[in-house]
Amino acid sequence: MAGYDNLQQIAQVLKSNGTDGELVMGFREIAPEDINLNEPVFIVFDGLPVPFFIESFTKRGNSKALVRLTDICSMEDAEEITGKAIYIEESNLPELSLEEDGYAALIGWMLLSPVEGSEDSEEMEVEEIGEVTDFIDIPNNPCIEVETESGAVMIPLHEDLILSVDPEYQEIIMQIPAGLL
Repeated sequence: MAGYDNLQQIAQVLKSNGTDGELVMGFREIAPEDINLNEPVFIVFDGLPVPFFIESFTKRGNSKALVRLTDICSMEDAEEITGKAIYIEESNLPELSLEEDGYAALIGWMLLSPVEGSEDSEEMEVEEIGEVTDFIDIPNNPCIEVETESGAVMIPLHEDLILSVDPEYQEIIMQIPAGLL
């Protein structure tokens, strides 16, 4: 869409919280704490991005936050933007790297898996499993949550299962144990 091709979706308004305009947002590719609170976020109305500033921000879990935006002051205001995407300018996106951010940097990546029987051939065929939606840091058993066609699935993130990681295309290829999907 013209007018905001320099914007990147980072979150979605999941629901209102309380009666004074507070919102519950679900974050996608970046962790909530990585947002620059001094920069505006944008919500598209009638095809145009409208800037809002974050007045308060309380992290909830790995990928959600309670947020208060300027000019969203009532439950009615909050309900009007429920379900809408939240964008920031691409220049304000934090650079994620597996070295610095660990496996949480995989949120928003696509999980692929080899098609059965092609693992050992030179041209490994892969199939799309789904988007990585969360990282769960369980001691000695870190997992990723993946949104598949049949719903959310937790997959252990063990180094023996990871076949390749492609930061440029934001893809991870894993051998997924039988019975998990």
